[in-house]
Amino acid sequence: MSQYTLGAGLVLPEDRGLYSLVDDRVRVTPELVVLSRPAASGWQDITYRELDAHARRVAAVLLHWGVGAGDRVGILGRTSYEWVVADLAVLAIGAITVPIFPTASAAQIAHIVADSGMTWCFAETPEHQELVAGAAAGALRAAPWPLADLDSLTASDDTARADGEVPAAGDGGAGEFERRRDAVRADSIATIVYTSGTTGMPKGCILTHGNLFASSANTVEHTGGLFRVWPPEHTVGTGADGNGADDSDVVTEQAATLLCLPLAHVFGRTILVACLYAGTRTGLLSAVTDLLPAMAGFRPTVLALVPYGLEKIRKGLRAAVDADTELAAVAAGLAQVGTGTDEPGGRPDEALLARVGAVFGGRLTHVISGGASLDSTTAAYYRGLGVHILNCYGLTEAATAVTVNQPETNRVGTVGQPIPGTTVGIAPDGEVLVAGPNVSPGYWRTGQDPLKADTDPLKAGTDPLKAGTDPLTAGAAAQDGTDAAPRWLYTGDLGRLDADGYLVITGRRKEILVTSGGKNVTPTLLEDRMRLHPLVADCMVVGEGRPFVAALVTLEPAVLAKLAAEAGLDLGADRWWEHPAVAERLRDAVDDTNSLVSRAESIRRIRVLPTQFTIADGHLTPSMKLRRAQIEAAFAAEIDELYTTAPEPAGPAPTEPATSAA
Repeated sequence: MSQYTLGAGLVLPEDRGLYSLVDDRVRVTPELVVLSRPAASGWQDITYRELDAHARRVAAVLLHWGVGAGDRVGILGRTSYEWVVADLAVLAIGAITVPIFPTASAAQIAHIVADSGMTWCFAETPEHQELVAGAAAGALRAAPWPLADLDSLTASDDTARADGEVPAAGDGGAGEFERRRDAVRADSIATIVYTSGTTGMPKGCILTHGNLFASSANTVEHTGGLFRVWPPEHTVGTGADGNGADDSDVVTEQAATLLCLPLAHVFGRTILVACLYAGTRTGLLSAVTDLLPAMAGFRPTVLALVPYGLEKIRKGLRAAVDADTELAAVAAGLAQVGTGTDEPGGRPDEALLARVGAVFGGRLTHVISGGASLDSTTAAYYRGLGVHILNCYGLTEAATAVTVNQPETNRVGTVGQPIPGTTVGIAPDGEVLVAGPNVSPGYWRTGQDPLKADTDPLKAGTDPLKAGTDPLTAGAAAQDGTDAAPRWLYTGDLGRLDADGYLVITGRRKEILVTSGGKNVTPTLLEDRMRLHPLVADCMVVGEGRPFVAALVTLEPAVLAKLAAEAGLDLGADRWWEHPAVAERLRDAVDDTNSLVSRAESIRRIRVLPTQFTIADGHLTPSMKLRRAQIEAAFAAEIDELYTTAPEPAGPAPTEPATSAA
């Protein structure tokens, strides 16, 4: 079995919790701006001192209500400053945060409340408060606290409990806060993250304070100055105090990012903790649609996004970038990859770069991309515009971060080397294995002791966290330098390590399609490219056990409306999606997509759906991944139509026209 590690990484001291990141900064750089939230006049900046004071006030309220160490406290809402403060207050007193996606259904919320044993909850909107109160069915000890009230919430607010009683006055003072904070340990449970699984109800993944720290802090250290200063190549010291000698006369500025990833997803949480650790000014946005309009004023230096966000920005820029220029940017980016240099030859003209740079705020140099596969032309497009995509790899069970490319050695086509302290292995069958201090101790089990994190059920065949006695680990070295085998996390992803330890993800064990002809097909490669067409909102490739590959496609409403007006298309007509104007544009999308693959892997027929894939209908996870089984069940008739209305299309595929099934 091949494996690779860069060596020891940072770990949280055994006697400390995550709130120590705030405590350390308050002692050393109390007036450094760490968070910013949208305000009527632009942005309201919050320093470490102000953040600490606010988190302590909210913690005092929680103590006053009787929130105990190990109590599970839900947070239901979009990314916001209030979400961050609530989370820090919960973690500081040794309680456990249970994030809930704002798009979660009543059934999902009821499952999370019951499974986690949640007894307290913050909620963003009145609708969210009603939803969680109803789904909790009396399990909460108080009515959900409104996140919007956090600015004015104090321990003197004796709002009635859910049962009508007023809480007994507890010790919410500084002495109790300090006692509870100092009792938190690195191996204490910080959060239970319910994975947005693509099948069935989500499972609660336990992450400790130490897991989140290892993932976040080692990502910061692995990426040089990216989270600390701009320009990133001129790092001024490391660690909490930011002291150190500059290596040049270049004047540097504080690094800044806009965080629009959902904090209910562990990717967003890890980036937040990384920014708290590094001292990155972090603007908080509630949705990816808010990102592009905010960039010019905020002037971020680095972003963290999922490919969906990068694709949305690329489409949004088409108001300023025409099709020919977009192609030129892609070509320039591909040329730079081909030569292994960042020389400006072949780049779009400087006037365009200046316009795009102004939209981005003029300082953006890198975007960390993870959570799903990214089409190669999208990465090349940004590179052609002077923005480098650092692909990364991780999963909830490893607190997000496993590998990430570094700015100085960004190896296109890979997801980078392991962050310090993490080992990546490749099993004989190609499965990616992970070991390190970022790996979860296991899944939450209803009724377990919340003050103990060492609860991995180790159930063969059902839990991806398998014991170090697995035959695949024989002879491997442990992370602590002992001779014991590491405790491998079996990811379900397929990949390989190159000679320098860069990881290449080649597929997902459960997402490989096998046609009736025996051809293995990776659907994400085709889906990523299809989604880049302006008319395509989403796409799911089908073909398991079928004679050829086909696809379900949804359309962008705004682009479709414009096309309908231009072509005289009546969107109320029966089977309007078979109109020649729609078919012609989608034929271009399919031809471009099929150019990536062989005939046997190419899309032969598509079916346009007169609807969208949505989270509410169970088609997408909260992190926008396709729930394939649910989509196949919901659109079984449409899929059957693809294969029963006509014989397999003939002709040379990759350029064969594709149309809706008749």
